Amino acid sequence: MNGNPKIIEILNALLAGELTAINQYIVHSEICSNWGYEKLHKADEKRAIDEMKHAEQLITRILFLEGIPVVSRLNKISIGSDIAAQHKNDMNSEIETIALYNNGIKLSVEVGDSGTRELLESILKDEEGHLDWLEAQISQISQMGIQNYLADQLG
Repeated sequence: MNGNPKIIEILNALLAGELTAINQYIVHSEICSNWGYEKLHKADEKRAIDEMKHAEQLITRILFLEGIPVVSRLNKISIGSDIAAQHKNDMNSEIETIALYNNGIKLSVEVGDSGTRELLESILKDEEGHLDWLEAQISQISQMGIQNYLADQLG
């Protein structure tokens, strides 16, 4: 099926965001593992795997629309030097990603591409879940202090 070039363009922009998130979350996950924060390691690793699944779905849709997936493009990766910075960087990435998904949904509706709209809405729900989790972590740090928060993230 020959897809709308604007849809393929936004799908590739979303793909770049997902590929960037995979890299950022894997690095954060391994930093947490290295520092002994096993709960955060597992949570970041799970988010990275979620993003891998999103990237796969976007690639599949781009190919279905007879586009070329651009897997060599990444956005700026923001690695945090401490846990609070990691959460803030990840939260900012999720906020940007959610805005782009909403733009993609709007464009899909405008051009009458219900298949792409449904895919993007499905992924958007996951991204909103990631944002909610990150906001909760930042709130916990604020409420209990970083030392108490980090003590809860061990082993």
